[in-house]
Amino acid sequence: MKRILSLDGGGIRGIFSLEILLRIETLLRAHFNDSRLVLADKFDFFAGTSTGAIIATGLSWGMPVEEILELYVQHGATMFQPVPWYNPLKRILVSRYEAKPLSDLLRRTFSEDGKGEVPALLGSQRLRTLLLVVLRNHSTGSAWPVTNNPAAMYNDSSLPDFNLKIPLWKLVRASTAAPTYFDPEEITLGGKRHVFVDGAITPYNNPALIAALTAILPCYRLAWETGPDKIRLISIGTMRFSQAEADVNVRSMWLGYNAPRIPLALMQGIALEQDYLCRCLGQCIHGEALDSEIGSLEGAALAGRNWFSYVRYNQSYMGKAAELLQQHPELGKLDAVHAAPLLREIGRAYAQEHVRLEHLI
Repeated sequence: MKRILSLDGGGIRGIFSLEILLRIETLLRAHFNDSRLVLADKFDFFAGTSTGAIIATGLSWGMPVEEILELYVQHGATMFQPVPWYNPLKRILVSRYEAKPLSDLLRRTFSEDGKGEVPALLGSQRLRTLLLVVLRNHSTGSAWPVTNNPAAMYNDSSLPDFNLKIPLWKLVRASTAAPTYFDPEEITLGGKRHVFVDGAITPYNNPALIAALTAILPCYRLAWETGPDKIRLISIGTMRFSQAEADVNVRSMWLGYNAPRIPLALMQGIALEQDYLCRCLGQCIHGEALDSEIGSLEGAALAGRNWFSYVRYNQSYMGKAAELLQQHPELGKLDAVHAAPLLREIGRAYAQEHVRLEHLI
Protein backbone atom coordinates (compact mmCIF):
# COMPACT_ATOMS: atom_id res chain seq x y z
CA MET A 1 0.00 0.00 0.00
CA LYS A 2 1.21 3.50 -0.89
CA ARG A 3 0.73 6.10 1.84
CA ILE A 4 0.19 9.85 1.45
CA LEU A 5 0.29 12.28 4.38
CA SER A 6 -1.29 15.69 3.74
CA LEU A 7 -0.96 18.75 6.00
CA ASP A 8 -3.20 21.84 5.94
CA GLY A 9 -2.13 25.45 6.30
CA GLY A 10 -2.91 27.36 9.49
CA GLY A 11 0.09 29.31 10.80
CA ILE A 12 1.19 28.55 14.35
CA ARG A 13 -1.70 26.08 14.61
CA GLY A 14 0.63 23.69 12.85
CA ILE A 15 1.54 22.77 16.45
CA PHE A 16 -1.86 21.06 16.70
CA SER A 17 -1.00 18.99 13.60
CA LEU A 18 2.42 18.14 14.99
CA GLU A 19 0.94 16.65 18.16
CA ILE A 20 -1.14 14.35 15.94
CA LEU A 21 1.97 13.45 13.95
CA LEU A 22 3.84 12.75 17.18
CA ARG A 23 1.14 10.24 18.13
CA ILE A 24 1.33 8.63 14.66
CA GLU A 25 5.10 8.31 14.91
CA THR A 26 4.87 6.87 18.45
CA LEU A 27 2.34 4.22 17.38
CA LEU A 28 4.42 3.19 14.37
CA ARG A 29 7.61 2.99 16.43
CA ALA A 30 5.89 0.70 18.90
CA HIS A 31 4.31 -1.45 16.19
CA PHE A 32 7.55 -1.94 14.27
CA ASN A 33 9.68 -2.10 17.44
CA ASP A 34 11.96 0.65 16.13
CA SER A 35 12.63 3.64 18.39
CA ARG A 36 14.44 5.48 15.58
CA LEU A 37 11.66 5.16 13.00
CA VAL A 38 10.64 8.40 11.31
CA LEU A 39 7.57 8.96 9.18
CA ALA A 40 9.67 9.07 6.01
CA ASP A 41 10.32 5.37 6.62
CA LYS A 42 6.64 4.48 6.26
CA PHE A 43 5.08 7.17 4.04
CA ASP A 44 5.72 7.51 0.31
CA PHE A 45 4.44 11.03 -0.27
CA PHE A 46 4.12 14.15 1.89
CA ALA A 47 2.05 17.18 0.83
CA GLY A 48 1.73 20.51 2.59
CA THR A 49 0.49 24.07 2.24
CA SER A 50 1.83 27.07 4.17
CA THR A 51 2.69 25.86 7.68
CA GLY A 52 1.90 22.38 6.36
CA ALA A 53 4.63 22.89 3.74
CA ILE A 54 7.21 23.43 6.50
CA ILE A 55 6.09 20.27 8.28
CA ALA A 56 5.78 18.15 5.11
CA THR A 57 9.23 19.17 3.92
CA GLY A 58 10.75 18.42 7.32
CA LEU A 59 9.16 14.97 7.31
CA SER A 60 10.34 14.24 3.77
CA TRP A 61 13.81 15.43 4.85
CA GLY A 62 13.76 12.59 7.38
CA MET A 63 13.31 14.69 10.51
CA PRO A 64 11.61 13.10 13.53
CA VAL A 65 8.39 14.84 14.52
CA GLU A 66 9.83 15.98 17.87
CA GLU A 67 12.53 17.93 16.03
CA ILE A 68 10.01 19.77 13.86
CA LEU A 69 7.83 20.46 16.89
CA GLU A 70 10.86 21.93 18.64
CA LEU A 71 11.34 24.33 15.70
CA TYR A 72 7.83 25.64 16.26
CA VAL A 73 7.99 25.82 20.05
CA GLN A 74 11.53 27.20 20.30
CA HIS A 75 11.50 29.42 17.22
CA GLY A 76 7.85 30.43 16.97
CA ALA A 77 8.64 33.96 18.09
CA THR A 78 11.45 34.08 15.53
CA MET A 79 9.09 32.97 12.75
CA PHE A 80 6.73 35.81 13.68
CA GLN A 81 9.15 38.66 14.34
CA PRO A 82 7.24 41.95 14.00
CA VAL A 83 8.32 44.66 11.59
CA PRO A 84 10.10 47.31 13.74
CA TRP A 85 8.00 50.06 15.25
CA TYR A 86 9.98 52.68 13.35
CA ASN A 87 8.60 51.34 10.04
CA PRO A 88 4.86 51.80 10.67
CA LEU A 89 3.90 52.20 7.01
CA LYS A 90 5.20 48.75 6.15
CA ARG A 91 3.37 47.25 9.13
CA ILE A 92 0.11 48.84 8.02
CA LEU A 93 0.36 48.60 4.24
CA VAL A 94 2.58 45.58 3.45
CA SER A 95 3.30 43.00 6.16
CA ARG A 96 3.23 42.66 9.92
CA TYR A 97 6.26 40.40 10.19
CA GLU A 98 9.81 40.32 8.90
CA ALA A 99 10.46 37.60 6.32
CA LYS A 100 14.20 37.34 6.96
CA PRO A 101 14.14 35.44 10.30
CA LEU A 102 11.86 32.76 8.86
CA SER A 103 13.90 32.65 5.64
CA ASP A 104 17.13 32.22 7.61
CA LEU A 105 15.62 29.39 9.67
CA LEU A 106 14.40 27.58 6.55
CA ARG A 107 17.70 28.17 4.74
CA ARG A 108 19.67 26.57 7.59
CA THR A 109 17.24 23.68 8.05
CA PHE A 110 17.01 22.70 4.39
CA SER A 111 20.63 22.93 3.35
CA GLU A 112 23.08 20.28 2.23
CA ASP A 113 25.70 21.38 4.77
CA GLY A 114 23.37 22.07 7.71
CA LYS A 115 24.62 25.65 7.91
CA GLY A 116 22.64 27.32 5.16
CA GLU A 117 25.68 27.90 2.94
CA VAL A 118 24.85 25.15 0.42
CA PRO A 119 21.09 25.33 -0.18
CA ALA A 120 19.31 22.08 -0.96
CA LEU A 121 17.34 22.13 -4.19
CA LEU A 122 13.93 20.60 -4.83
CA GLY A 123 15.76 17.75 -6.57
CA SER A 124 17.95 17.06 -3.52
CA GLN A 125 18.65 13.42 -2.69
CA ARG A 126 18.20 14.39 0.97
CA LEU A 127 14.45 14.29 0.37
CA ARG A 128 13.56 10.69 1.14
CA THR A 129 10.04 10.69 -0.31
CA LEU A 130 7.86 12.37 -2.87
CA LEU A 131 7.03 15.90 -1.75
CA LEU A 132 4.34 18.35 -2.86
CA VAL A 133 4.42 22.01 -1.80
CA VAL A 134 1.54 24.32 -2.72
CA LEU A 135 2.17 28.00 -3.50
CA ARG A 136 0.47 30.68 -5.55
CA ASN A 137 2.28 32.31 -8.45
CA HIS A 138 1.05 35.88 -8.19
CA SER A 139 2.81 36.74 -11.46
CA THR A 140 0.64 34.32 -13.42
CA GLY A 141 -2.38 34.21 -11.07
CA SER A 142 -2.24 30.44 -10.78
CA ALA A 143 -1.86 27.80 -8.11
CA TRP A 144 1.46 25.94 -8.20
CA PRO A 145 1.39 22.47 -6.65
CA VAL A 146 5.11 21.73 -7.10
CA THR A 147 6.55 18.24 -6.64
CA ASN A 148 10.01 16.67 -6.73
CA ASN A 149 8.81 13.89 -9.03
CA PRO A 150 11.65 13.71 -11.61
CA ALA A 151 9.19 12.60 -14.29
CA ALA A 152 6.88 15.61 -13.83
CA MET A 153 6.39 17.88 -16.84
CA TYR A 154 8.09 20.92 -15.34
CA ASN A 155 10.95 18.93 -13.80
CA ASP A 156 12.47 18.14 -17.21
CA SER A 157 16.15 19.15 -17.08
CA SER A 158 16.06 20.17 -20.76
CA LEU A 159 13.86 23.13 -19.81
CA PRO A 160 15.61 26.40 -18.93
CA ASP A 161 13.31 26.93 -15.96
CA PHE A 162 12.81 23.41 -14.60
CA ASN A 163 11.64 23.28 -11.01
CA LEU A 164 14.12 20.80 -9.53
CA LYS A 165 16.76 23.55 -9.43
CA ILE A 166 14.68 25.80 -7.16
CA PRO A 167 16.13 26.12 -3.64
CA LEU A 168 13.93 24.10 -1.34
CA TRP A 169 13.83 26.76 1.36
CA LYS A 170 12.52 29.32 -1.15
CA LEU A 171 9.62 27.06 -2.14
CA VAL A 172 8.68 26.52 1.49
CA ARG A 173 9.00 30.22 2.32
CA ALA A 174 6.87 31.11 -0.70
CA SER A 175 4.18 28.70 0.45
CA THR A 176 4.09 30.48 3.84
CA ALA A 177 4.06 34.05 2.47
CA ALA A 178 0.59 34.90 3.78
CA PRO A 179 -0.52 38.32 2.46
CA THR A 180 -0.40 41.06 5.15
CA TYR A 181 1.65 38.71 7.36
CA PHE A 182 4.84 38.25 5.29
CA ASP A 183 6.40 39.73 2.18
CA PRO A 184 5.99 37.73 -1.04
CA GLU A 185 8.90 35.53 -2.14
CA GLU A 186 10.65 36.09 -5.46
CA ILE A 187 12.02 33.15 -7.46
CA THR A 188 13.82 33.46 -10.79
CA LEU A 189 13.14 30.72 -13.30
CA GLY A 190 14.83 30.70 -16.71
CA GLY A 191 15.85 34.33 -16.25
CA LYS A 192 12.28 35.42 -15.49
CA ARG A 193 11.23 36.74 -12.08
CA HIS A 194 8.15 35.24 -10.46
CA VAL A 195 6.43 36.54 -7.34
CA PHE A 196 4.88 33.94 -5.05
CA VAL A 197 2.48 34.16 -2.12
CA ASP A 198 0.93 31.75 0.34
CA GLY A 199 -0.51 28.53 -1.05
CA ALA A 200 -3.39 28.94 1.42
CA ILE A 201 -5.06 31.38 -0.98
CA THR A 202 -5.34 28.71 -3.66
CA PRO A 203 -8.02 25.98 -3.57
CA TYR A 204 -5.44 23.78 -1.83
CA ASN A 205 -5.01 25.10 1.70
CA ASN A 206 -6.11 21.54 2.41
CA PRO A 207 -3.85 19.77 -0.12
CA ALA A 208 -5.20 16.24 0.37
CA LEU A 209 -7.16 15.99 -2.87
CA ILE A 210 -4.49 17.54 -5.11
CA ALA A 211 -1.95 15.17 -3.53
CA ALA A 212 -4.15 12.17 -4.33
CA LEU A 213 -4.79 13.39 -7.87
CA THR A 214 -1.06 13.99 -8.35
CA ALA A 215 -0.45 10.36 -7.43
CA ILE A 216 -3.25 8.99 -9.61
CA LEU A 217 -3.83 11.06 -12.75
CA PRO A 218 -1.64 10.21 -15.78
CA CYS A 219 -0.83 13.88 -16.47
CA TYR A 220 1.28 14.03 -13.27
CA ARG A 221 3.32 11.00 -14.38
CA LEU A 222 3.15 8.92 -11.23
CA ALA A 223 0.03 6.89 -12.12
CA TRP A 224 -0.27 4.90 -8.91
CA GLU A 225 -2.66 1.97 -8.98
CA THR A 226 -5.94 2.99 -7.37
CA GLY A 227 -8.09 1.28 -4.76
CA PRO A 228 -8.71 1.45 -1.00
CA ASP A 229 -6.12 -1.28 -0.47
CA LYS A 230 -3.60 0.41 -2.80
CA ILE A 231 -3.47 4.00 -1.50
CA ARG A 232 -4.04 5.31 2.05
CA LEU A 233 -4.49 9.08 2.25
CA ILE A 234 -4.18 10.62 5.70
CA SER A 235 -5.11 14.30 5.95
CA ILE A 236 -4.41 16.46 9.01
CA GLY A 237 -6.00 19.85 9.65
CA THR A 238 -5.17 22.80 11.90
CA MET A 239 -8.59 23.06 13.61
CA ARG A 240 -11.78 24.61 12.29
CA PHE A 241 -13.70 27.35 14.05
CA SER A 242 -17.24 28.60 13.69
CA GLN A 243 -17.56 32.12 12.29
CA ALA A 244 -21.21 32.35 13.27
CA GLU A 245 -22.43 35.75 14.51
CA ALA A 246 -26.12 35.32 15.24
CA ASP A 247 -26.59 38.75 16.83
CA VAL A 248 -24.73 40.83 14.26
CA ASN A 249 -26.26 44.18 13.30
CA VAL A 250 -26.55 44.25 9.50
CA ARG A 251 -25.71 47.97 9.52
CA SER A 252 -22.28 47.12 10.93
CA MET A 253 -21.44 44.85 7.99
CA TRP A 254 -19.53 47.46 5.99
CA LEU A 255 -16.22 47.09 4.12
CA GLY A 256 -14.07 47.20 7.27
CA TYR A 257 -16.20 44.46 8.84
CA ASN A 258 -16.13 42.16 5.78
CA ALA A 259 -12.51 42.63 4.68
CA PRO A 260 -10.94 40.27 7.25
CA ARG A 261 -13.88 37.86 7.42
CA ILE A 262 -14.63 37.03 3.79
CA PRO A 263 -11.17 35.62 2.90
CA LEU A 264 -11.20 33.46 6.04
CA ALA A 265 -14.71 32.22 5.28
CA LEU A 266 -13.74 31.33 1.70
CA MET A 267 -10.55 29.54 2.77
CA GLN A 268 -12.42 27.53 5.40
CA GLY A 269 -15.24 26.69 2.99
CA ILE A 270 -12.88 25.51 0.24
CA ALA A 271 -10.84 23.41 2.69
CA LEU A 272 -14.06 21.75 3.86
CA GLU A 273 -15.06 21.06 0.27
CA GLN A 274 -11.71 19.38 -0.41
CA ASP A 275 -12.27 17.14 2.61
CA TYR A 276 -15.82 16.36 1.42
CA LEU A 277 -14.58 15.40 -2.05
CA CYS A 278 -11.92 13.11 -0.57
CA ARG A 279 -14.61 11.29 1.40
CA CYS A 280 -16.69 10.88 -1.77
CA LEU A 281 -13.83 9.74 -4.02
CA GLY A 282 -12.19 7.62 -1.34
CA GLN A 283 -13.36 5.11 1.24
CA CYS A 284 -13.59 7.10 4.46
CA ILE A 285 -12.17 5.19 7.43
CA HIS A 286 -12.21 8.00 9.97
CA GLY A 287 -13.25 11.63 10.16
CA GLU A 288 -15.45 13.99 12.13
CA ALA A 289 -18.95 14.87 10.92
CA LEU A 290 -18.84 17.42 8.11
CA ASP A 291 -22.24 18.74 9.11
CA SER A 292 -25.45 17.47 10.70
CA GLU A 293 -26.91 16.25 7.38
CA ILE A 294 -23.87 14.65 5.72
CA GLY A 295 -22.32 13.14 8.83
CA SER A 296 -18.82 11.70 8.50
CA LEU A 297 -19.43 9.33 5.54
CA GLU A 298 -17.39 6.71 7.40
CA GLY A 299 -18.02 3.36 5.76
CA ALA A 300 -20.43 4.86 3.23
CA ALA A 301 -20.83 2.68 0.14
CA LEU A 302 -20.89 5.26 -2.66
CA ALA A 303 -21.47 4.38 -6.30
CA GLY A 304 -18.34 3.73 -8.32
CA ARG A 305 -14.87 2.55 -7.40
CA ASN A 306 -13.05 4.24 -4.52
CA TRP A 307 -9.66 5.55 -5.56
CA PHE A 308 -8.11 5.36 -2.09
CA SER A 309 -8.86 4.85 1.57
CA TYR A 310 -9.06 8.06 3.55
CA VAL A 311 -8.50 9.29 7.10
CA ARG A 312 -9.11 12.87 8.24
CA TYR A 313 -7.85 14.18 11.56
CA ASN A 314 -9.10 17.61 12.56
CA GLN A 315 -10.82 19.25 15.51
CA SER A 316 -13.78 21.51 14.81
CA TYR A 317 -15.27 24.00 17.23
CA MET A 318 -18.77 24.55 15.90
CA GLY A 319 -22.06 25.22 17.68
CA LYS A 320 -21.71 25.04 21.47
CA ALA A 321 -18.12 23.85 21.14
CA ALA A 322 -17.29 27.24 19.59
CA GLU A 323 -17.36 28.68 23.10
CA LEU A 324 -13.71 27.68 23.34
CA LEU A 325 -12.91 30.45 20.86
CA GLN A 326 -14.73 32.95 23.07
CA GLN A 327 -12.57 31.86 26.00
CA HIS A 328 -9.37 31.73 23.92
CA PRO A 329 -9.84 34.00 20.88
CA GLU A 330 -6.11 33.76 20.09
CA LEU A 331 -6.64 30.18 18.84
CA GLY A 332 -8.27 31.49 15.70
CA LYS A 333 -5.20 33.53 14.77
CA LEU A 334 -2.34 32.37 12.55
CA ASP A 335 0.27 34.22 14.61
CA ALA A 336 -0.72 33.54 18.24
CA VAL A 337 2.72 32.26 19.27
CA HIS A 338 1.88 32.59 22.95
CA ALA A 339 -0.92 30.02 22.46
CA ALA A 340 1.61 27.24 21.74
CA PRO A 341 1.13 25.46 25.12
CA LEU A 342 -2.66 25.39 24.67
CA LEU A 343 -2.32 24.16 21.07
CA ARG A 344 -0.09 21.36 22.30
CA GLU A 345 -2.59 20.42 24.97
CA ILE A 346 -5.52 20.37 22.54
CA GLY A 347 -3.55 18.47 19.91
CA ARG A 348 -2.28 15.90 22.39
CA ALA A 349 -5.78 15.23 23.76
CA TYR A 350 -7.26 14.97 20.26
CA ALA A 351 -4.53 12.59 19.08
CA GLN A 352 -4.92 10.35 22.10
CA GLU A 353 -8.65 10.03 21.46
CA HIS A 354 -8.72 9.67 17.68
CA VAL A 355 -5.46 8.34 16.21
CA ARG A 356 -5.43 4.55 15.91
CA LEU A 357 -2.85 2.15 14.49
CA GLU A 358 -5.44 0.58 12.20
CA HIS A 359 -5.87 3.97 10.49
CA LEU A 360 -2.19 3.93 9.52
CA ILE A 361 -1.32 0.43 8.29
